[in-house]
Amino acid sequence: MASYKIVIADDEVLSTMDLKEMLEEAGHEVVGVGTNGVEALNLVKKLKPDVAILDVKMPELDGLQAAKIIAHNHWAPVVLLTAFGDEEIIKKAGESMVFGYVMKPVEERNLFPALTIAVSQFRKRAEIVHHVQEMESEMAERKMLARAKGLLMEIYGLSENEAHRRIQVISMKRHMSITEVCQRIIKEIMAKQNKGK
Repeated sequence: MASYKIVIADDEVLSTMDLKEMLEEAGHEVVGVGTNGVEALNLVKKLKPDVAILDVKMPELDGLQAAKIIAHNHWAPVVLLTAFGDEEIIKKAGESMVFGYVMKPVEERNLFPALTIAVSQFRKRAEIVHHVQEMESEMAERKMLARAKGLLMEIYGLSENEAHRRIQVISMKRHMSITEVCQRIIKEIMAKQNKGK
């Protein structure tokens, strides 16, 4: 089993001590321990653990609210601990983008699979988000290239191939990316057109 860097947050001291001991005996490293949701947020943001284990009921900021903020910022996957198995909390946990849910008292056979699944799902999700961002960036670059080519064709009467070639030549000569060249062409032509109005 892989070993993880873990942040724990629970306002019950005995519960935290037992959990820390259980995790460390299994080879995990508990890098931070908090007693409320605010401490949990600060620890997760600062320490970048592989996974955070938060109790649902905590002062200042509860585990559900903290989990939502952690998920929104993509800091770490969250596994929630609770003594309450009611449907309302389970529903809220789903809405908080929690990656796991374990009932108290915590048992190894429930906790460790939950941690492994949480870390795995979080990494898969991060890969998907990264892939989507790359695709969006690529599409934006293509749009910009098409716009710059269109302007060159319109102003200088070039063919599409000639406009593309000119952008490539400028890119190589000035050691700029194609996107940077396109941005500059668009900016300069638009500025000239606005002056001429």
